[in-house]
Amino acid sequence: MLKRVFVSPDPGRSRLRFAARAVLGIGLAVVVCGLAGTSLVGAVIGGLAALLALFTVTDATVRGQAVTTVLLPVVGLPVLTAAAALHDLPVARDLTFLAVVGAGVYARRWGPRGHSLGVFAFMTFFIAQFLHATTDRLPEMFAAVLLSVAAAAAVRFGLWCYERRLPPPAVPAPPAGTGLARITTRQAVQATVGAGFALVVGQLVSDERWYWAVGATWWVFVNTTSRGETLVRGFRRVLGTVVGIGLGFLIAVPLAGSAVPTAVLVAACVFGIFYTAAVSYTWMMLCVTLLAELLYGLLDFLSPGLLALRLVETGVGALGAVLAVLLVLPVTTHAVTDAWIQRALRCVHACTAEAAARLAGTEGADPAPRVAELEQLLGRVRMSVAPLVHPLNPMYGRKRRARRVLALLDDCAREIRGLVAVAADPEASHDARLAAACWRVETAVEALTGGRAVPTHADGPRATEPALAHLHGLERALAELAAPLRAPSGSPLVGA
Repeated sequence: MLKRVFVSPDPGRSRLRFAARAVLGIGLAVVVCGLAGTSLVGAVIGGLAALLALFTVTDATVRGQAVTTVLLPVVGLPVLTAAAALHDLPVARDLTFLAVVGAGVYARRWGPRGHSLGVFAFMTFFIAQFLHATTDRLPEMFAAVLLSVAAAAAVRFGLWCYERRLPPPAVPAPPAGTGLARITTRQAVQATVGAGFALVVGQLVSDERWYWAVGATWWVFVNTTSRGETLVRGFRRVLGTVVGIGLGFLIAVPLAGSAVPTAVLVAACVFGIFYTAAVSYTWMMLCVTLLAELLYGLLDFLSPGLLALRLVETGVGALGAVLAVLLVLPVTTHAVTDAWIQRALRCVHACTAEAAARLAGTEGADPAPRVAELEQLLGRVRMSVAPLVHPLNPMYGRKRRARRVLALLDDCAREIRGLVAVAADPEASHDARLAAACWRVETAVEALTGGRAVPTHADGPRATEPALAHLHGLERALAELAAPLRAPSGSPLVGA
C-alpha cells in the first residue's frame, strides 16, 4: 500500500494538482458559507457538496465538466428536499433511498455525466441522513449547496483550470448491451438489493447510523463492473475503514472537535482523498474515514462507541454488496475481462495502422489519440484483472497467467509508444517491410480476438530501423499472449 501511493508515478503532477485544487476549492466553499452566515451544519454540507463537485465530475472536456457541474444542484436539491420531507416517515424514506440507489447506478449507462449526477444524488440523500436534515433547515442547506458548487466551479474553471492545457482524455465507452444484458442495468438491480439488505440489517444494528451501511454498499459498487472487482473493492473498503478507525482513536478522539487542528487535519484528509483515489482505494477510504470522524468531532458526536459502530455498519454494507453480486444477476469476471482485453487488442491494431499510415505520409493520420485510448483500456484491464492478482487469491496458476497477460500487454503498449514516437519524426520513412509487419500484427490480433491459433513469430536478424524494431517487438508480444490467455485445457483466463 505504501509503495502504491508514494512511489506510483504522477505524470505531469496531475494527481498533485488535482488534490491541491480540491483543498483550495473546498476551503473557499467553506469560507463563502461562513461569510454568508450559515451554521456549522451548513458549512459542513457546503464543504461536502464542493468535494463532490470537484471529485465526481470527470467529463472528457472542460465544457462538458462545466455543464455537469451546473446540473449537480438540479439533481441534488430535489433529492435533498425529499430526504428532509421524509425524515419522520421511515418507510417512505427508506423506499425513496433505495430508489435513489438504483437510479444512481443505472445512470452510469450515460457515461461520466450520468455517473457524476448519480453519485451526487445518492450523496445528497446520504448527507441529509448524516446531518439529520429536516424541512426547516432546507433554505440554509440550499444556499450552502449553491454557494459551494459555485465556489468550487470558480476555482476549477476560473482560478486553476489546468485541463485547458491538456488534450481531452480518451474515455472508453461502457460495454454495450440491452435490457438485463447491459451491465449497468444488472448493477442497478444488484446495488438496490444489496442496499436493501444493508438498510434492514443496518437499522437492526443502529436506528440512528444505519445509513453508514447503505453508504458502504453504494461505494463498493462505484467504478466496478464484475463480481471479482466488487469483492476486491469491498475488501479494500473494510481494510481502509479499519485503519482509519484506528487512526481516529489516536487523532480524532483526543482532538474532541478542537477547531484549528481539526481544520488542518480535514484539509490533509481532503488532499489525501484526491491524491490517492487514482492509485489506492484502501488509502482513499482511510482518508474518508478519518475525515468523517473529524467532522463528527466538530459536530460533537464523536466517541469510541461511534467508531466501533461505524466499523460494524461498514461490514454490514460490504456484506450486502458481496451477497448481491454473488446471488443477483452476477456479472462474471471472465466475461468483463475478456471484453476489455479484446478491446485493448483491437486498439493495438488501430494504433499500429495509424502509425504506419503516418509513416507512409497519409495526410491526417494521427496515432496519438489511439495511444491515449489504449492507456485507458489497459487501465480497465488492470482493474478487471485485479481480483486474480490480489495477494489473497489462492488460485496461483491463474494468478501467474493474469500477471503474464498484464506484462505482455504492457510490452505491447511500450512498443506502440515507441512506434508512435518514431512516426512523429518527419524524416522517418516507410517501406514494404513495415507494411508486411503491420499486416502480421493485424493477423495476430484477429487470431487472438477470434480464438484462433496465433501465427508464430519467426525469429530473424534484429531489425535496426526503429519502426521495424518496434513492430517486431509487438509481434513477439502478441504471439506470446496466446498461451496465458488460454490454459492448456482450453479454458479462458479467469474461468466462468
